[in-house]
Amino acid sequence: MIPLKYLQAYPTTLQDKVRELIAQERLGEHLAKRYPERHPVQSDKALYAYTMDLKQQHLKNAPGIDKVLYDSKLDVVRNALGLHTAISRVQGGKLKAKKEIRVAALFKAAAPEFLQMIVVHELAHLKEYDHNKAFYQLCQYMLPDYHQLEFDLRVYLTWRELPTTANADNRD
Repeated sequence: MIPLKYLQAYPTTLQDKVRELIAQERLGEHLAKRYPERHPVQSDKALYAYTMDLKQQHLKNAPGIDKVLYDSKLDVVRNALGLHTAISRVQGGKLKAKKEIRVAALFKAAAPEFLQMIVVHELAHLKEYDHNKAFYQLCQYMLPDYHQLEFDLRVYLTWRELPTTANADNRD
């Protein structure tokens, strides 16, 4: 049985469907049909503008964001697809916190829905620090298909790590 590390928390029936697509060498085809396009957000500047647009639409009163960028060092193995940080520095007599959002660089070549899901997830951390019920409700408020997209993104990550060389050209 193929271990599905990104899908371990999902029901066995869903995992079995993914395994079946893998066995039939149709997982890439399945994903390409569902998500045929790649997003145009390729630079850090464009990612910042994209993130700020989403923030303005859904979280007008949330704290500001100082920096948004693609990060080639984020480790998908540790499930860090995006990262929301607050870096504190002393300036004069005051403590200043700079908020940053970093998105794994592999999402430069992903479907627009996957990029949106990652950015929504990181923006939700501006209001809700923990992955609790309120956090996921906020994600769904900003992106009604959030849970389906999160699942599909995990399927995409599973596909990217398949040892099949036939799919290697389509991964990036």
